[in-house]
Amino acid sequence: MPPRPYCTRKWLLLRLALTAAGLHVMSWGSVPLAGNLGSLPVPAITIYPGDVIKDEWLKNRDFPGEAGAAVTAREALVGKVARRTLLPGVPVPPNAVAEPHAVANGAKVRILYEDGNLAITAFGAALQAGSAGEVISVRNLSSGLTISGTVQADGSVHVGGS
Repeated sequence: MPPRPYCTRKWLLLRLALTAAGLHVMSWGSVPLAGNLGSLPVPAITIYPGDVIKDEWLKNRDFPGEAGAAVTAREALVGKVARRTLLPGVPVPPNAVAEPHAVANGAKVRILYEDGNLAITAFGAALQAGSAGEVISVRNLSSGLTISGTVQADGSVHVGGS
C-alpha cells in the first residue's frame, strides 16, 4: 500500500519550509492548505451526539487555509443537536448538526386532521423521530393503522386535509 501523500517525507519538508517562511499550513484530508480562512466557531469541549449545543460550549478560533465546508456563524450552531461527536477545536461541518426533534421515536403524539371546519384528533405512537416540518410515520393507537404526517412545532402531527 503506497504511503498517504500528506505523510510522505516530501510533504513534511514542504510543510517545514512553509512554516519557516511564516506561513501556517494544516492538512485537510490529503491536501495541504495555506492561506487565511478567518475565525470559525468550534467546540470548546467534546459535544456528544444528541447534545443540544449551548453558546458557552463554543469558542472562536482562527484557521489558516481553506477548511472546506464548515459552519461559519455561531448562531447556526447554538440550539442545534449534534448528530455526531464534535471534538474541541475542530471546525463543525454543516451536516454534523440538526434541528432538535419535536417528536421522539416511540413517543405518544396527538394526530390532528383538519379540513375546513372539521377537526379530528386522535393519539398515535411515532415510528420515527422528527423535527418541525418533517414528515414522519405514526401508528394510530385506536385502529393500528400507520399514517404519515407533518410534525408541528408543538409536537403534534398534522395529517391530510388543508
